Amino acid sequence: MKEGNNISIKLKALSILLFVICLYPVSTVFAAEPGSMIIKKCQDFKITGDGSDKAWNATEWVNLMQQGSERKAIDTRVKVLYSGTGLYFLFYCNDEKLTTTMNEDNMYLWKEDVCEIFLWTEESFPVYFEYEISPMNFELPIMVPNYKGSFLGWLPWHYEGDKRTQHATSAVGGKKESGSSVKAWIAEIFIPYKLLPPLPNVPPVSGTKWRANMYRIDHDSGQTRFMWQPVTKNFHDYERFGTFIFE
Repeated sequence: MKEGNNISIKLKALSILLFVICLYPVSTVFAAEPGSMIIKKCQDFKITGDGSDKAWNATEWVNLMQQGSERKAIDTRVKVLYSGTGLYFLFYCNDEKLTTTMNEDNMYLWKEDVCEIFLWTEESFPVYFEYEISPMNFELPIMVPNYKGSFLGWLPWHYEGDKRTQHATSAVGGKKESGSSVKAWIAEIFIPYKLLPPLPNVPPVSGTKWRANMYRIDHDSGQTRFMWQPVTKNFHDYERFGTFIFE
């Protein structure tokens, strides 16, 4: 009789477990581990440079932390989404002045005010994509092979059509021009998957994990650095990148 009761209890427990699984399927449950970010899926939308599209309401801001000895009373926050065709990024950068003079793409943008994105899609393959954008909306998209700290960026070939990024910027509380006093500047970027070959593990699907990092450099006085995940050597310290988990 005791054995029969045990079987009945086990069956009831199993029924409850199956009921919970039906309500919350394992395949759709994602938890952000330390150093990771859950990337929510969206439908494609238009890049405007001010983050006004309602698609951004589906995800939360993530703060980039200041690193190094140069500190300022400003902050940087980022949102990230992904669609069936690419990744969307929204940077909001509190600022006092737009320190930016470069007026062409593919220049040394990191030497002035800039936001940067690094996407390392497969840990067994030490090649990643780097993207930089200035407040004036000039960009630097490069593929970076990195062999034990020896790295060099390569510009995309046939960079046209649906391989090109979409990007726009805007200024808050001032004009979008070199040397302007502002309260902030915003950068909105779309990176299409078609730009990323030969990187493996692209496009991502639900459950895919990429290593990644996001940065901002402000040059108003000295060099103030903001990072999602802290690195020690330089921004290309890819083994210290965080992890994107695609929902």
